Amino acid sequence: MLQQLGQLPMGWLLIALIAVFGSAAFFLGRVRAERLLVSTTGRMHSRPNYHGYYVAMWSVVPVMLVAIGYGFFAEDLTRSQLSRELPSSFSALSPAELQSYLESVRMAAGTAASAGADRVFQAVTNRYLELRGMVNASTLVLLGMLAAAGMFRAQRRLKPSFRARALVENGMELVLFLCAGVAIATTAGIVLSLLYESLQFFQKVSAWDFLTGTRWNAQTEAEFGALPLFFGTFMIALIAMLVAAPIGLFSAIFLSEYASPTARGWIKPILEILAGIPTVVYGFFALLVVAPAIRTAAIWINETVIRFGLASEPILAAQPTSALAAGLVMGIMVIPFVSSLSDDVINAVPQTLRDAAYALGATKSETVKQVVVPAALPGIIAALLLAVSRAIGETMIVVMAAGKSARISMDPTSDLTTITVQIVSLMTGETGFDDPKTLSAFALGLVLFIVTLAFNVVALRVVKKYREKYD
Repeated sequence: MLQQLGQLPMGWLLIALIAVFGSAAFFLGRVRAERLLVSTTGRMHSRPNYHGYYVAMWSVVPVMLVAIGYGFFAEDLTRSQLSRELPSSFSALSPAELQSYLESVRMAAGTAASAGADRVFQAVTNRYLELRGMVNASTLVLLGMLAAAGMFRAQRRLKPSFRARALVENGMELVLFLCAGVAIATTAGIVLSLLYESLQFFQKVSAWDFLTGTRWNAQTEAEFGALPLFFGTFMIALIAMLVAAPIGLFSAIFLSEYASPTARGWIKPILEILAGIPTVVYGFFALLVVAPAIRTAAIWINETVIRFGLASEPILAAQPTSALAAGLVMGIMVIPFVSSLSDDVINAVPQTLRDAAYALGATKSETVKQVVVPAALPGIIAALLLAVSRAIGETMIVVMAAGKSARISMDPTSDLTTITVQIVSLMTGETGFDDPKTLSAFALGLVLFIVTLAFNVVALRVVKKYREKYD
């Protein structure tokens, strides 16, 4: 019996129990409130629904807290007790080996994989299931008791003068506050982890050498000059924005100001399809179509300038992978981020501004250029900033179409690499979190975070300036 309980899918079961307890508590609370409403001839402080929500809140919140505690501590409790019951021969294992063995037990528990194993492993697996079943059974009993106790307590408090609405709204306000707190805590945790690991790295490598060095060879822990990575990141992002910014903005202006409803109904969904294409597909397109075309064009340019005596040697690298190929395809990928958001903010500009411009004799193009676009500029800047962030953080297209060479070259047909590609390379495979190779990934992430933060500050200042002008 305990082994069967140990195999229960507790995640889905807990979600189902929370839904059942919440629905039952709401129904019972509402029914009781309706009876009170009849007995008091309609003189109640709050509507019956608020009484139902209050009872459901007292029933669900304790259950959710226990479910969260189960998710965090159930496995640790089970392994801790199992470790104490293991035979003395297991004391020869190191902590890492013991954890690996227990992980194998967890994966084999309840599957056919443990059937052909040795008797000790089979016995340990069965005992693991029994302990996990005991934890599951205790959790289910505790959930039922807490739900019943919360429901009973809340039901007893229901009276005609009970301020259920105020309590429910206060509870929802607390939930919203906790959600905001989770977002803030997550951001703070990310920043603090980056800072801590980066400081560990800068104790081993000079920050000045890291920021200004021009040679990057982190795989051998020899050279950590990250300037080529910064150069490649911003060069590819610049190429992408040179493609996405004008095409996306002009598309948004056309769709919102010039296109007919029929044309808009066809063009806008087609543009937004670009946002749903996986980045690996864009990478294949860049590698198989765009990069060869750019290389062919670069070779033709080299042959032409040499034939006409304009240069004695090739002026372009014409490599199979290039920053230009990655930037062009990345620009196509981020067009929807610019066009969709810009279209929304342009449509949000009040029609009265357009009518006033027409009344003063302005043409359609003059109204768009002098009134509509400046009024929508805060939203347009936000769209461009989102597109820049998306371009800087892209990895797959760069890996497949731009190469991995850490170099500084103004030639867009040469292969380059970016910060995100190097972070993935450094964190892939067997890595230790105490060597410069791995710690350098955190330093790269910290620099990227600071640069993005600077972009946000500048964008907020521009948005504030134009918002005050058009408020």
